[in-house]
Amino acid sequence: MLTETHVLTLSCPDRTGIAAKVFTKIASERGFIKEAAQFGDELSKRFFMRIVFTTNTEESMRPVLKESLKPLAAEFDMTWKLHNFDRPSKVLLLVSKESHCLNDIFQRYKTGLLNIDIVGVVSNHEIMRDYVEWHKIPYYYLPLEKGASFEEKRNQEKKIVQLYKDTHADLVVLARYMQILSDELCEDLKGHCINIHHSFLPSFKGAKPYHQAYERGVKLIGATAHYVTANLDEGPIIEQAVERVDHTNTPEQLVAMGKDLENIVLAKAIKYHTERRILLNGKRTIVFK
Repeated sequence: MLTETHVLTLSCPDRTGIAAKVFTKIASERGFIKEAAQFGDELSKRFFMRIVFTTNTEESMRPVLKESLKPLAAEFDMTWKLHNFDRPSKVLLLVSKESHCLNDIFQRYKTGLLNIDIVGVVSNHEIMRDYVEWHKIPYYYLPLEKGASFEEKRNQEKKIVQLYKDTHADLVVLARYMQILSDELCEDLKGHCINIHHSFLPSFKGAKPYHQAYERGVKLIGATAHYVTANLDEGPIIEQAVERVDHTNTPEQLVAMGKDLENIVLAKAIKYHTERRILLNGKRTIVFK
């Protein structure tokens, strides 16, 4: 017998009876529900749902389920997808010079805390090569000189898109990749690219944000993980975290605390995405934790 685990995610206009019909359909296909979460948004009048279920059959049920769900999806005007939960999500990491997020992701990957397959690391610097290749992960050096022309930047980004396709990556993670992506690249990776940044934006832009924060005597520092869009650092927010600080903390201590927060928040965002826990509701996210 073949045991398969599936994740069904869906959204549709809210109305009575959606959950009951979905549960009944899964049961009719001999599906055993292991986890279910739903949310009806009163403002947008939309319904969101995530269901994890298993099937135990002689042959794969995925093609059968996809066909079986189509009439139900049409009845409720659903946007839906059936995900293969047995396969780790393929992740392509982008990094520049700072290594803390990369280190943390590697550790969680190696210890099984993230059910992912890292298909490669892309960088515009060579500094991370030895570390990445020591972990037996492919390293792709795609240089981008300071002051590069628009054409040079687009050529470099086209190589990133090609790697994304060639590696069959499900997700691109900007693990402190310190380059602004073009509108074209943001569109190519729409819904499949996560970025991490300190929560001071837009209040503290540019270099040394933690030092700017120190000068202003902030009482909270934090980090935000979000989907990448053409509007810089304004994509749908996935996860955030903050920590209280005071006048005794030095800029260096703020930096260290900020890095820890970035690690935690980015790891959670990767986990939520790869476990199909995130559904988009306009510019907002529904996250079934």
